[in-house]
Amino acid sequence: QVQLAESGGGSVQAGGSLRLSCAASGGTFSTYAMGWFRQAPGKEREFVGGISRNGAFTNYADPVTGRFTISRDNAKNTVYLQMNNLKPEDTAVYYCSADASGRAWFTRSDYWGQGTQVAVSS
Repeated sequence: QVQLAESGGGSVQAGGSLRLSCAASGGTFSTYAMGWFRQAPGKEREFVGGISRNGAFTNYADPVTGRFTISRDNAKNTVYLQMNNLKPEDTAVYYCSADASGRAWFTRSDYWGQGTQVAVSS
């Protein structure tokens, strides 16, 4: 069983940047591919991007490609989401998720964090 805890959310003006962190505990972090999701008010949770177990491969949803970057530090049991050039439509609660399937790529969500709020004003 792995526990995930996001941090780093906050309020920022459009064009600004934030870096979210997701710290894992209770499991072997390097065996989990990781993903980031977000949920805006009144909308369904959506996939933001994923990172492979060793951090060599990432993929992103179209709305954030070129602006967001996912990285991980397996020695610190932490995955990051660097968000640049933020837009008001990026406002949402951001969640990290762990894939415990053993696959190298992120393919499913087995564990979730509690989320961290990001608010972008115009």
